Amino acid sequence: MIVRAEAPDDAAEIRRVTEAAFGGAREADLVEALRAGGHMALSLLALDASEVIGHALFSPLVSPASALALAPVSVAPDRQREGIGSRLIRFGLEMMREDGWEAVFVLGDPAYYGRFGFRREMAAPFETAYPREYFMALELRPGVLAGMGGAVVYPAPFLALA
Repeated sequence: MIVRAEAPDDAAEIRRVTEAAFGGAREADLVEALRAGGHMALSLLALDASEVIGHALFSPLVSPASALALAPVSVAPDRQREGIGSRLIRFGLEMMREDGWEAVFVLGDPAYYGRFGFRREMAAPFETAYPREYFMALELRPGVLAGMGGAVVYPAPFLALA
């Protein structure tokens, strides 16, 4: 498996794998709207030979820290539970840390995202329009969120999805 950044001709394959992973077009439409609006900090692909089997997207947030949103993360249904999503997330987090980003927020299953260090209690001081039980944060720079709070605002295409 190869992990690499999205190239301009990857959009159709990203849409295919995202629709398959989520069973519909909503998240694929989100990816396209984020791309069209210039809201992508990093779009990663997992490939097996030349086939796209996974995708993860990091988007800049308006927040008190230099923070990103991780969403969506998509893996082809017939390739799930092989560690593809985990590899994309870990690779992306390391790239974003190296690029100087300070934190990442995610909305998702605490049991799954907790494996990467995301914590609800770290996100608790921050305001969000999303369900608190799924709202988590991870510091890319240790201690950066300590004592912080305030609104975490996702790019407009996320708000349209809700």
